[in-house]
Amino acid sequence: MGENQMLLPHRLTLNERKHLAMTGVSEVVSFDETGVVLRTELGLLVIRGQELQLKTLSLEGGQVVVEGSVESLHYEQQRPAGSWLRRLLG
Repeated sequence: MGENQMLLPHRLTLNERKHLAMTGVSEVVSFDETGVVLRTELGLLVIRGQELQLKTLSLEGGQVVVEGSVESLHYEQQRPAGSWLRRLLG
């Protein structure tokens, strides 16, 4: 994504665990019917569920809509760069 483009603030709206609308998404890392991984302004977002489908995808505006049966939403912590020893010792 170019530096000139502004993303919307990262927001999630989940309706009845079936319709998940998001803003602030910069990349779809992967998706299939049981999981979607998105890069957001706040880190990687992992969505797990059943029969998941990407209904709307507008990376220019940072908007994504996922439909299906949403079972969990999880943000992954960003790992610091460097060797595992450097991360261990801080």
